[in-house]
Amino acid sequence: MSDAADDRLFAPAAQRNRGPILDVLRAELPASGLVLEIASGTGEHVTHFAQNLPALTFQPSDPDARARASVAAWIAATGLGNVLAPLELDVRQPWPIDRIDALVCINMIHISPWEASESLFATAATLLPDGAPLVTYGPYKQGGAHTAPSNVEFDASLRATNPAWGVRDLEAVAACAAKNGFSAPRIVEMPANNLALVFRLRA
Repeated sequence: MSDAADDRLFAPAAQRNRGPILDVLRAELPASGLVLEIASGTGEHVTHFAQNLPALTFQPSDPDARARASVAAWIAATGLGNVLAPLELDVRQPWPIDRIDALVCINMIHISPWEASESLFATAATLLPDGAPLVTYGPYKQGGAHTAPSNVEFDASLRATNPAWGVRDLEAVAACAAKNGFSAPRIVEMPANNLALVFRLRA
């Protein structure tokens, strides 16, 4: 019988960026409550956050079965009691959750069709309380231009993989959020030419 830890996936980028992202979350997440992570991927982020923010309960999710297996294996390996079993969740479909206190979405907006971003903000607005944070992380264009040569190359590789993917304009994401009742984002410069955007649902 295989150990659950055998299903763990590892992403070098997650090991590098989880600390800086945690610093943002410490400043922005509520003191307690339920935090939904969209597109949890390997599970390395959510378990790191849960270890360091024990007063919060984290709900990971991912549409991919292999990713959910990895998340479950990371939860089992770390023995954390404040991370729930991962949900099967595609942001473009009805979400299997009816309330959350905060939302975190790391590296999804550019690796998904634009309608996924539209659904992210539209559905989150129906589940979050007034003033609650929605935090995204990833590369963005600003003023229609890439912020680094590496992001130009990354954008090209994404579009070659799937023409519906690509590094998004920060202004387009902010407009999508505003249309659904969110504030303008607090923009935090992150390592490797990434940004954390912190939106809050307005009363």
